[in-house]
Parts: sequence; C-alpha cells; structure tokens
Amino acid sequence: MTTRPVTARERFVDVPGGRVWTGTYGDTGAEGAVPVLVLHGGPGMPSYYLEPLISLADERPVIFFDQLGCGRSDRPDDPSLWTVERAVAEVEAVRTVLGHDRLHLLGHSWGGFLALAYAAQHEAALASAVLSSPLVSVPLWMEHADSLVAQLSEDHVRAIRRHEEAGSFDHPDYQAATDAFYRRFLCSLDPWPSALLQTFDEMGEPAYRTLWGPSEFTQTGNLSGADLGPIVDRLSVPSLWLAGSMDESSPASLVKYAERARGSAVVFEGGTHCVHFEQPVAYLDTVRQFLRHHDG
Repeated sequence: MTTRPVTARERFVDVPGGRVWTGTYGDTGAEGAVPVLVLHGGPGMPSYYLEPLISLADERPVIFFDQLGCGRSDRPDDPSLWTVERAVAEVEAVRTVLGHDRLHLLGHSWGGFLALAYAAQHEAALASAVLSSPLVSVPLWMEHADSLVAQLSEDHVRAIRRHEEAGSFDHPDYQAATDAFYRRFLCSLDPWPSALLQTFDEMGEPAYRTLWGPSEFTQTGNLSGADLGPIVDRLSVPSLWLAGSMDESSPASLVKYAERARGSAVVFEGGTHCVHFEQPVAYLDTVRQFLRHHDG
C-alpha cells in the first residue's frame, strides 16, 4: 500500500543553513481538515520511506520535507549545523513559509524526538502530535537496543562489540551485523520496499553520524544522554503513540510515555520500526481516525 494518489506540489524553503525540499500532497481536503506535517527519521534519513502516509492526502494536505543534509535538500558541509535547536528552527521555518497556522505533526523515530522538541517551543501551532516509533530518551533507546542486539547470532554480537571497541565501524563484519539487526528490527519485509532503499541511498551520513552515530544500536554522536521525558510530562496537545512489538523503539517505554502525556498508545503485534510498510491498513486507519478526531 504505497501508492502515490497525487503529485506533490514541490517547493524549496529557506531554513537556517540552506534550503530544504518540501512536497505537499492533496489539497484542502474535507471541511475543517488540518494539514499534517511529516517529520522523517535519522537524523538524515530522507522522507521517501514514509510514502504510505501519502494515502492520508485524500482527506487533508500531507506535507513531507527532507531535512537539511539529506535527500533532495541542500547538503552543507558544516558540522555545526547538526543540532536539535537548529532542526527545531527548520521545522518552524517550513511551517511559516508554507503558511499553515495550525498543523498535526507526525514524527517517526528521530522525527518523534524532533516533534517533541518542536512542541516544547511551538505547541500553540499544533492540533495534535503523532509519535511513531519515536526516540524520546537516548539512554532508554540504547538499553533497549542492547537487548535486541543480544537476540542476534553470537558471531554478530561479537563483531558488534569488537568493532565498537575498535571504532572500526566500516569493517565488513560490523556492517553484516548491522544489516542483520536492521532486517529483523527496522523492517522485516523481504525484499525491502523501493522507497526504503531509496532513503538509504540518499541518506545524509554527516547529519546521522554527528547527531547519532554509525548505526541504530551504536550511539556516539552529540545526542548522547538526551532525554525529552520532561517535555512528555508537559505535553498538552492530544498525542498518539505508535510502535511495533518488534520495534527498535521500545514498545514498553512507548506505552509509559503515552500514559505520562495523557495520550493513547497502539502497539502493532509483529511490527518493526517500519510497521507502516508491514501493516499499512491497520497503521493508516489508526492515524486517520486520530487526526479526524482532533481536527476540531
């Protein structure tokens, strides 16, 4: 279920550090339908892999953009740009330039972290927040990642630990272990959808490595220790929290965050980090009903 129902209205937007590509799918939609702005993961994983969400454009505008440093956006060679503060300013620039006073915000993975950081400063612009397999606390993410790594083969576990210690992340054995982890906990489909492959092809490595690190389970970047739990506790807009039961974003933590935010949580049995590809009908129906309910 990855059909593009309409062609995007494309526009480049000036943001701190360069220009970013935006694509708006759908028109005004149903009366009172609030647009949804989609924040992709990574950092540096362009928005192609979230294309199932374009199906929501039959009811409302769905706005995608590739964050600075990846995909169709500018790729400046300036490590100082890869900060949470600048990324929040980037989201606000996109909202302002596109002229939307009020939005639903849907963030996936790192995009969930960015959505929470944005809400802390600009909550008045939000009708709701959908946190899909979000990063919230780096320490808790890594605790869960370690438990998932332990489920890999002994050879893969040894390779990961050996090359983490040596810092040799480009070694074929580390890369093979990374691939095994991703195909089990990031997306279990075989083969992977073309949109997910395109995301990896156009990934922004500098942004990913500077903020995060060499892989989803090895964290070496400047997000180390970050924890947005206090923002979750203060969140006042309606929130929907989504994950797969085999997700690299801890489903148990997700349920607790939803309770703290006075939101709702749905865990899709058997789903991974890309449950929107694996169970698109259930995933999209859940999001669609939530957005409709909070358009008012």
